[in-house]
Amino acid sequence: MIALRGIQKRFAANGVLALDQAEFHLRAGEIHALVGENGAGKSTLMHIMAGFLRPDAGSISIEGKEVRLSGPADALARGIGMVRQHPNLVEGFTVWEDCVLGAEPRRGFLLNRTAARERIAALSERWGFGLDISARAASLTVSQRQKAAVLALLARNARFLIFDEPAAVLTPAETQGLFALFRALKAEGKAVALISHKLDETLALADAITVLRRGKTIAARDAASFSGESLRSLMFGGGESPAEEPPAPAARESRRPPASRARISTVKLVVENLEVRVPGRPFIRDVRLEVCAGTILGVAGVRDSGLETLELAITGLLRPAAGRILLQGKDITGKGIRAFREAGGGYLGADRLGSALAPALPIRDSLIIHAHRRARRGVLGRFGIMDRDFLDAWARGIMDRAGVRVSPKDRAGFFSGGMLQRLILAREFAEDASLLVMAEPGWGLDGPGRARLNETLREYAASGGAALLFSTDVDELLALADEIAALRNGVLSRLERPPAQDGDQAVQNGGQPGRDGALLRERIGRAMVGTGAEYA
Repeated sequence: MIALRGIQKRFAANGVLALDQAEFHLRAGEIHALVGENGAGKSTLMHIMAGFLRPDAGSISIEGKEVRLSGPADALARGIGMVRQHPNLVEGFTVWEDCVLGAEPRRGFLLNRTAARERIAALSERWGFGLDISARAASLTVSQRQKAAVLALLARNARFLIFDEPAAVLTPAETQGLFALFRALKAEGKAVALISHKLDETLALADAITVLRRGKTIAARDAASFSGESLRSLMFGGGESPAEEPPAPAARESRRPPASRARISTVKLVVENLEVRVPGRPFIRDVRLEVCAGTILGVAGVRDSGLETLELAITGLLRPAAGRILLQGKDITGKGIRAFREAGGGYLGADRLGSALAPALPIRDSLIIHAHRRARRGVLGRFGIMDRDFLDAWARGIMDRAGVRVSPKDRAGFFSGGMLQRLILAREFAEDASLLVMAEPGWGLDGPGRARLNETLREYAASGGAALLFSTDVDELLALADEIAALRNGVLSRLERPPAQDGDQAVQNGGQPGRDGALLRERIGRAMVGTGAEYA
């Protein structure tokens, strides 16, 4: 068993008290969920348990013996490993090289490459990962990176495995496969610590649940003793009584008020017969779609099976082999991301700590990245000199809209996943783009955060904007989109229209879709991955 007692952590850079006498106990043969609102301290506590951070006060005990973890390597040597929200891999390495790094099988003083490859291949096959272990880390999608990180921990015989929002970019079928993996690990006597915002999945999977609020542990007991209502109440304030329900959302048709329907009938994005054939990526075949002003179109799929390829091609980051992409009537086919943005596009990619922002720089630098041309004012602006006061005010305005009240000088690495997601969303909405392309828009957001995203998207669409959402989370698309198509093997399925209100209530109230929504969810899931899909 691992026991964290009285853990306190204050970040000196911004003075934020992230943890205040927090407690967490993880037992062998147990799946233990850690829940709480964004910024509650969940990731910080798990980073301490995995050795990435050191506590200011408190104790860590393993099998009853108090230890001081000097770093993640020390924690891993003691059997503790963590799969972070954004797994870090060595970009120039292959999957098998990444997995054995630091624990290489040797023949004398040399790396035993054959033994290393065979070991990783056998583990991948045993757990049903289906990874190409010879693929370069730089070519992996987000979900493939996650699988490689899990494989690396299993290769080191980790006994205590921590997962930070592991199902965020998995399809429903993949999620069920991942949960089957968790149960198999549990059956072998390993322990799984799980950070999650999806309360229905948490209640169905976990043996025990710990609730954090504002850095404090306020509840820790068997999962069977919780209900969805009591968990939400504990996470967001109140006691064991059910939290006050938020107001019921308006019907789906109210996203486009009758008085404005004529005004917002213009087609914003047209994709004609698009084909993408890029080595190392799934191909896209004859994709055709239109996104009109006032419309939110969702595309569901597996990121490994073409979803990310289509997203990158539309936004200009991959060059199509055939077809056309028109944004507000402008042909931007193969002209790059700058042409996409200049034509009126905004973009939030799935790689939050790669393409979306720079974790080693102050968060201000990531927030002003698209505003710097506007800051070239007056005579000095002609020479490329930017107005610093304008940029500072721009960054502060985005932080205010995101509800993140810390210093813009803090490095992005200090922020929780939910905070970063709110900031990036606020940055893209601040651009006043005519079309927003977003991948996994609800990634890392808690229930209230998703409800705010829902309302913001509705207001954006009602004002004449258009949105194209790429997601592996069908429930997210049922909540946010007016129409949904599924992408599988590079081919787009026919459009489906979610039942009015059904998905919205699922996001705001934390519940499951109703009967019509559940049937549509199952149909879309089959269209995404077929039947009998495993975690692969």
